[in-house]
Amino acid sequence: MESIGPLEQALHTARARVLADLAAGEVAAPDVVSLVEDSVVQRRWWVEQWPEGAEFVPGLVAQDVQDALLERYGRWPLCPVCGSGDPHALEVEPELGPDPHWVCHKVGVKVAAVGSLGTAAGGSAPS
Repeated sequence: MESIGPLEQALHTARARVLADLAAGEVAAPDVVSLVEDSVVQRRWWVEQWPEGAEFVPGLVAQDVQDALLERYGRWPLCPVCGSGDPHALEVEPELGPDPHWVCHKVGVKVAAVGSLGTAAGGSAPS
């Protein structure tokens, strides 16, 4: 039986982390899940061309899905830190690097690692 190689593992990890964040925001509808699948297909080609970039895939998939959602539905994920002012989306940092995090640029804080939004948004928000 063939084992899963590091490239497939990176893609599986990216898919799981982004799906976890979508589920945390209760936006993991079937059409949204298909956006994740589309991104994973595109990133498979990318990581085959540049295997050293495998650890960057979760952040890239998160950004792909965020961009696709913006076009269809609006901003995601909304910042759980800022309770007032205009709702705004978190951004992925680094844009191309390992260990991607969701960051609020308004107040300059790391909110959660990609894949861990549930723990950040799950706490009681200040009212």
